[in-house]
Amino acid sequence: MELSANSNLSDLFLERTRETPAAPAYRQFDGNGWIDLTWGEAAREVARWRAALRKENFKPGDRVAMCLHNRIDWMLFDQAALGLGLVTVPLYFDDRPDHMAWCLNDSGARLLLLEDATHWPALQRQVQTVERVVCLGGRATPDGKLKLLQDWLPARGETLVRSPAVSDNLASIVYTSGTTGRPKGVMLSHRNILSNVVASMQAIPAYATDRFLSFLPLSHMFERTTGYYAAMWAGAQTVYARSISLLADDMREQQPTVLICVPRIFERIWGRMQEAMPAGSPKRRLFEAAVDAGWRRFKGEATRRDRWLWPILRFLVARQLCHRLGGRIRLIIVGGAAFAPHLARIFIGLGLPIIQGYGLTETSPVLAANRLGDNDPASVGRALESVELRCDKHGELLARGPNIMLGYWNNPAATTAVIDDDGWFHTGDLVRLDGGRVYITGRVKDIIVLSSGEKISPTDTEQAILRDAVFEQVMLLGEGRPKLGLLVVGKLEDEAELCARANKQLHDFPGYARICHITRVAEPWTVENGLLTPTLKIKRKEMTARYAREIEKMYTITVVCCPQGVKNHSA
Repeated sequence: MELSANSNLSDLFLERTRETPAAPAYRQFDGNGWIDLTWGEAAREVARWRAALRKENFKPGDRVAMCLHNRIDWMLFDQAALGLGLVTVPLYFDDRPDHMAWCLNDSGARLLLLEDATHWPALQRQVQTVERVVCLGGRATPDGKLKLLQDWLPARGETLVRSPAVSDNLASIVYTSGTTGRPKGVMLSHRNILSNVVASMQAIPAYATDRFLSFLPLSHMFERTTGYYAAMWAGAQTVYARSISLLADDMREQQPTVLICVPRIFERIWGRMQEAMPAGSPKRRLFEAAVDAGWRRFKGEATRRDRWLWPILRFLVARQLCHRLGGRIRLIIVGGAAFAPHLARIFIGLGLPIIQGYGLTETSPVLAANRLGDNDPASVGRALESVELRCDKHGELLARGPNIMLGYWNNPAATTAVIDDDGWFHTGDLVRLDGGRVYITGRVKDIIVLSSGEKISPTDTEQAILRDAVFEQVMLLGEGRPKLGLLVVGKLEDEAELCARANKQLHDFPGYARICHITRVAEPWTVENGLLTPTLKIKRKEMTARYAREIEKMYTITVVCCPQGVKNHSA
């Protein structure tokens, strides 16, 4: 696809629909069965949505928001708004009403697209800026402010002409999921996002023959850039998954070739696999043999025995996993959080084509990625072609390029704090650069400093502990404390045994990186209860506040793991 230097995201859609109007574009389950849309049909639907938006008398630059699950309507609204030069404000569907209201008011959104009218009353009391609410289902309000989509959309659309937006115009305000504090509105221009799509496709191409399965929230830039816009660039088909609970069925039935994932997906798969293969069982030993042989093949260290044994192991073990994913997987891109080394070894060892990438909402989002022919799973790969990366004297990664945000909406102080006078964006991540590859070593703000002055990366420590399947979720504690503590969601109730098993996983860590305080909590940490971000990262500030009483109580007890056994005593 050829686009000019001044192209916008609407040009991407228009060019795609002109090039391949009859090709399959989207598939979605409507409650009775799967329905398909070609690129030409998508253009006709966008024309209807654009005509409806034009009747609202918005002007270029006005903000319009959407709060939907991943579905065709999300794309239609996005493209219609971008085609009129409007600025989209995507909201996470399962977010709290007060959080969504804050984002709507802060952005000054004038219109809100909702999936169900029943969600509006909880927002209505808190939102001041929205003038029109459009809902896919439910009931309209007597005052006419809330309309149903079927009544709002005209029967015919307008002629699709080029958007008035230029490349440096604001395209979207994306509120960071926020592991701490209030989210900030990241301002991304058409150029920011489109340049990142092009650079990502140069690094890891997608093709017209590909089929994407979309299940990560489109409100997050990882799915939006590398899934939605990238598939449009390639002319590939996108299938919208029905739900996370039906994801396994959708993978098997829809047979995608490309998956955009977060590590949590593989943590769940591995957890279920361990339950089906008890440690030491013949099935587990066969599985481990397949992983070992496959990993050596991937590393280019296969023995003669590996070479003749691998076809058998692939048939007996790896083939079953590939079948669960539909049997046609060509590429899996993992991002949004660190991909634990043991998970990489297991799934890449079994032959899955997994590529880890790295980026932030503020960078549209991709900064670096491995490539299929140049893949080191311990790293997050090399910089994209248009991106410059370097470290400052403290080891923090700095980035510069056309994908760096315009700044934070209504927050110039926060913008100045992360983008310096030379245009370098300070990522907040500590890294090691080696031969052009980026190795994440920790977070500037997440590093735990014990009262002794010793420093520990919670990410590395938590990943190591999670290698033991009895741990479902963990969060490391210890800032300003003499010893480390751990909050746990796990399968064992005995906290002393959990402590011992956690420390067993930390045998290669420094002596001060030992768990001495532990508390098991019954409630899993989810996006819905406000303890995880949409990309399933722990919200450490919210966790600390939620469990403040338990943490203080925990730190009155020291759990001592010693060769003679495990003992509890007052600290």
